[in-house]
This record gives sequence, C-alpha cells and structure tokens, in this order.
Amino acid sequence: MSKTIHGRPYREGLRGPVLTPCAPHSVLARMGDKWTILVMSILAISPETSLRFSAIKNGIPRISQRMLTLTLRNLERDGLVKRHYYPEVPPRVEYVLTPVGKTMLPALEGFTSWIRENWQAIERSREQFDAAET
Repeated sequence: MSKTIHGRPYREGLRGPVLTPCAPHSVLARMGDKWTILVMSILAISPETSLRFSAIKNGIPRISQRMLTLTLRNLERDGLVKRHYYPEVPPRVEYVLTPVGKTMLPALEGFTSWIRENWQAIERSREQFDAAET
C-alpha cells in the first residue's frame, strides 16, 4: 500500500522512508525559480488580460531583458503562458496565463503567504546560525 506525505508518495525501505519521485525535476526547478514566480505573479494581477513584454519588464524590478525572455519562453514551453504575436509595425507581443497557468495561482498564493508570514523568523535564524559559525 502506498503512503503519502504532503501528497508525495513514499515507501518504507530497510533504512527508513524513501520518497518516490512524483514530478520531473525540471518542473520543480522551474517552479522554484525566482523569476518564474515574479512573472506568474504579475500576469496573475489580471489573469484574463494579456500584458506586453515591456509592461512585464517594467513591473519586475531588476529583471534583465534576456532573463525575462528566457523565463517567458520556458513558461510558454511548459504550457503556463500563451504568447500572442501581432504582425504590426512595430511588432507587438503579448502574454497571458493559460488555463493550466491559472491553476498554479492558488499554490503560488499559498507559497507566497507562507514566505510573507515566516521570512523574518527565517532571517533571524540565519543571523543566529551565521553568528554561531564564526
């Protein structure tokens, strides 16, 4: 019989519990990326409205054009964001969350809420740990 912890399957091995991979590492890495969270967050402000590249870039301080391009391309590849190209002069490109991308928003809200509630305690723990190490 399969057991789970926080939705992740595991089995009891001879040396204790062994986690069973349930998602490809590349998906987990993408969701844990700093820029992915910020891009998804800015698109979530108006999830039914598309945003131009420049609006996304202006809304995310310190993101480079290259990093935003890579992040949007990866999100599009993963099916979380849809890119609309308008062959105008000058060309216009807009991005919107896909239905699958919208399903990620509650998980993102839970994660960012947890960070908001706990970041100060984490910072204090880091300071105490670093002080004890020196």
